[in-house]
Amino acid sequence: MTQVLYTKEDLIKKSHEIAHMIANTPEVEFFKKAEAQINENQQVRERIASLKSLQKQAVNFQHLGKEKALKMIEDKIAKIEEEINDIPVVQQFKESQGDVNDLLQLVSNTIANNVTNEIVRSTGGDVLRGETGSQVANSQPGSCS
Repeated sequence: MTQVLYTKEDLIKKSHEIAHMIANTPEVEFFKKAEAQINENQQVRERIASLKSLQKQAVNFQHLGKEKALKMIEDKIAKIEEEINDIPVVQQFKESQGDVNDLLQLVSNTIANNVTNEIVRSTGGDVLRGETGSQVANSQPGSCS
Protein backbone atom coordinates (compact mmCIF):
# COMPACT_ATOMS: atom_id res chain seq x y z
CA MET A 1 0.00 0.00 0.00
CA THR A 2 1.50 3.30 -1.12
CA GLN A 3 1.27 6.17 1.34
CA VAL A 4 0.09 9.48 -0.11
CA LEU A 5 2.07 12.49 1.07
CA TYR A 6 0.31 15.85 1.03
CA THR A 7 1.97 19.23 0.58
CA LYS A 8 1.29 22.38 2.55
CA GLU A 9 -0.49 23.69 -0.56
CA ASP A 10 -2.81 20.63 -0.51
CA LEU A 11 -3.64 21.32 3.12
CA ILE A 12 -4.24 25.03 2.49
CA LYS A 13 -6.57 24.18 -0.39
CA LYS A 14 -8.52 21.76 1.82
CA SER A 15 -8.65 24.32 4.65
CA HIS A 16 -10.31 26.76 2.22
CA GLU A 17 -12.96 24.12 1.53
CA ILE A 18 -13.52 23.60 5.27
CA ALA A 19 -13.69 27.37 5.83
CA HIS A 20 -16.34 27.61 3.09
CA MET A 21 -18.31 24.82 4.76
CA ILE A 22 -18.10 26.52 8.17
CA ALA A 23 -19.12 29.87 6.68
CA ASN A 24 -22.29 28.19 5.40
CA THR A 25 -23.52 26.63 8.64
CA PRO A 26 -26.68 27.61 10.53
CA GLU A 27 -24.48 29.03 13.32
CA VAL A 28 -22.72 31.44 10.97
CA GLU A 29 -25.95 32.37 9.19
CA PHE A 30 -27.52 33.29 12.55
CA PHE A 31 -24.39 35.26 13.46
CA LYS A 32 -24.60 37.28 10.21
CA LYS A 33 -28.28 38.03 10.79
CA ALA A 34 -27.66 39.07 14.40
CA GLU A 35 -24.81 41.35 13.30
CA ALA A 36 -27.05 42.96 10.66
CA GLN A 37 -29.76 43.55 13.29
CA ILE A 38 -27.22 45.27 15.54
CA ASN A 39 -26.09 47.52 12.69
CA GLU A 40 -29.73 48.43 11.94
CA ASN A 41 -30.68 49.07 15.58
CA GLN A 42 -30.86 52.82 16.31
CA GLN A 43 -30.55 52.31 20.08
CA VAL A 44 -27.35 50.31 19.67
CA ARG A 45 -25.88 52.77 17.16
CA GLU A 46 -26.54 55.73 19.49
CA ARG A 47 -25.01 53.95 22.48
CA ILE A 48 -21.94 52.96 20.46
CA ALA A 49 -21.49 56.55 19.23
CA SER A 50 -21.66 57.77 22.85
CA LEU A 51 -19.22 55.09 23.89
CA LYS A 52 -16.69 56.07 21.21
CA SER A 53 -16.94 59.73 22.20
CA LEU A 54 -16.41 58.91 25.88
CA GLN A 55 -13.47 56.65 25.05
CA LYS A 56 -11.78 59.54 23.19
CA GLN A 57 -12.36 61.77 26.22
CA ALA A 58 -10.91 59.10 28.49
CA VAL A 59 -7.73 58.95 26.38
CA ASN A 60 -7.41 62.74 26.56
CA PHE A 61 -7.95 62.84 30.33
CA GLN A 62 -5.49 60.02 30.83
CA HIS A 63 -2.92 61.83 28.68
CA LEU A 64 -3.44 65.03 30.68
CA GLY A 65 -3.26 63.17 34.01
CA LYS A 66 -6.77 64.25 35.07
CA GLU A 67 -7.55 61.28 37.31
CA LYS A 68 -10.91 62.47 38.73
CA ALA A 69 -12.28 63.33 35.28
CA LEU A 70 -10.93 60.02 33.93
CA LYS A 71 -12.69 58.07 36.69
CA MET A 72 -15.99 59.83 35.93
CA ILE A 73 -15.67 59.05 32.22
CA GLU A 74 -14.73 55.43 32.94
CA ASP A 75 -17.88 55.10 35.10
CA LYS A 76 -19.99 56.51 32.24
CA ILE A 77 -18.31 54.09 29.81
CA ALA A 78 -19.09 51.14 32.08
CA LYS A 79 -22.74 52.25 32.35
CA ILE A 80 -23.14 52.53 28.58
CA GLU A 81 -21.42 49.17 28.03
CA GLU A 82 -23.89 47.64 30.48
CA GLU A 83 -26.81 49.29 28.64
CA ILE A 84 -25.52 47.95 25.32
CA ASN A 85 -25.12 44.45 26.75
CA ASP A 86 -28.70 44.54 28.08
CA ILE A 87 -30.19 45.09 24.61
CA PRO A 88 -31.70 41.75 23.45
CA VAL A 89 -30.23 41.91 19.93
CA VAL A 90 -26.76 42.38 21.43
CA GLN A 91 -27.29 39.39 23.71
CA GLN A 92 -28.34 37.31 20.67
CA PHE A 93 -25.28 38.50 18.77
CA LYS A 94 -22.93 37.57 21.63
CA GLU A 95 -24.59 34.18 21.97
CA SER A 96 -24.22 33.55 18.23
CA GLN A 97 -20.59 34.66 18.44
CA GLY A 98 -20.06 32.04 21.14
CA ASP A 99 -21.75 29.39 19.00
CA VAL A 100 -19.47 30.16 16.04
CA ASN A 101 -16.39 30.12 18.31
CA ASP A 102 -17.52 26.77 19.75
CA LEU A 103 -17.90 25.38 16.22
CA LEU A 104 -14.41 26.58 15.26
CA GLN A 105 -12.97 25.09 18.45
CA LEU A 106 -14.74 21.77 17.76
CA VAL A 107 -13.28 21.60 14.23
CA SER A 108 -9.82 22.56 15.49
CA ASN A 109 -9.88 19.99 18.31
CA THR A 110 -11.23 17.29 16.00
CA ILE A 111 -8.41 17.89 13.53
CA ALA A 112 -5.76 17.91 16.27
CA ASN A 113 -7.09 14.71 17.87
CA ASN A 114 -7.34 12.92 14.55
CA VAL A 115 -3.81 13.93 13.53
CA THR A 116 -2.52 12.50 16.81
CA ASN A 117 -4.51 9.28 16.33
CA GLU A 118 -3.26 8.94 12.72
CA ILE A 119 0.34 9.31 13.91
CA VAL A 120 -0.18 6.73 16.64
CA ARG A 121 -1.86 4.27 14.23
CA SER A 122 0.72 4.76 11.47
CA THR A 123 3.55 3.91 13.87
CA GLY A 124 1.78 0.81 15.17
CA GLY A 125 1.07 2.46 18.49
CA ASP A 126 -1.78 2.24 20.98
CA VAL A 127 -4.49 4.87 20.34
CA LEU A 128 -6.20 4.22 23.68
CA ARG A 129 -2.97 4.90 25.57
CA GLY A 130 -1.88 7.66 23.16
CA GLU A 131 1.49 6.03 22.57
CA THR A 132 3.31 5.83 19.26
CA GLY A 133 4.85 2.57 18.09
CA SER A 134 8.28 3.59 19.32
CA GLN A 135 6.89 4.20 22.83
CA VAL A 136 5.06 0.85 22.83
CA ALA A 137 8.19 -1.00 21.67
CA ASN A 138 10.38 0.68 24.27
CA SER A 139 7.94 0.08 27.11
CA GLN A 140 7.83 -3.72 26.69
CA PRO A 141 9.45 -5.77 29.45
CA GLY A 142 12.90 -6.94 28.47
CA SER A 143 13.36 -4.26 25.80
CA CYS A 144 16.80 -2.74 25.46
CA SER A 145 17.35 0.70 26.91
